[in-house]
Amino acid sequence: MARLACFDLDNTLIDRDGAFLAWARWWVGRAGLDAGAVDWLVAQDNGGFTPRGELFERFEERFGVALSVDDYDREHPSFTWVDPSVVEGLVSLRAAGWRVVVVTNGGVVQQTRKLAHTGIADAVDHCCISEAVGVRKPDARIFAMAAEEVGASLDGGWMVGDHPAYDVAGGVNAGLRTIRVGSHHSVDVPRADHQVESVVDAFAIILAG
Repeated sequence: MARLACFDLDNTLIDRDGAFLAWARWWVGRAGLDAGAVDWLVAQDNGGFTPRGELFERFEERFGVALSVDDYDREHPSFTWVDPSVVEGLVSLRAAGWRVVVVTNGGVVQQTRKLAHTGIADAVDHCCISEAVGVRKPDARIFAMAAEEVGASLDGGWMVGDHPAYDVAGGVNAGLRTIRVGSHHSVDVPRADHQVESVVDAFAIILAG
């Protein structure tokens, strides 16, 4: 059976925080607010983990300007980008016989638009979005669903992501080998099998294993 390589999306395959900053600068400028509003959004965003409704409600209370979650879901993805070397790495894994899947926590509208805008959707075998399947990382079931979708086995597979409590823990729960990308989060457990600065470094590890 084919081997499985799973990748997180935000702050793993793409610079989610960089895209949020770019969107915040654009939106604040359009609203006629000063740079302090950008700083506030970035500080309160918590890497995307603050619920959007809560974040925007607090923003309106602070700055007197309404932000729509629906508008954000449509607008923010256009500020995302992917390094060509990342797409090349995904393609190289598929060429080597791996089934490559994006396993991401998040909403269908937001994540689907990011995957399409960056071209990642076309570079992988399948994209598994938590809202669509009703299960979130670190629940092992989301990885089993991804494996079944592409006809791959969890045995000998990998999970690559930036968050220990979701990506690494999820991979461990599913019996996958794990690679942590970067050090975006203060959480440091569970420990991944490997830690790299860029997802590009993960491709070589997987291909060698």
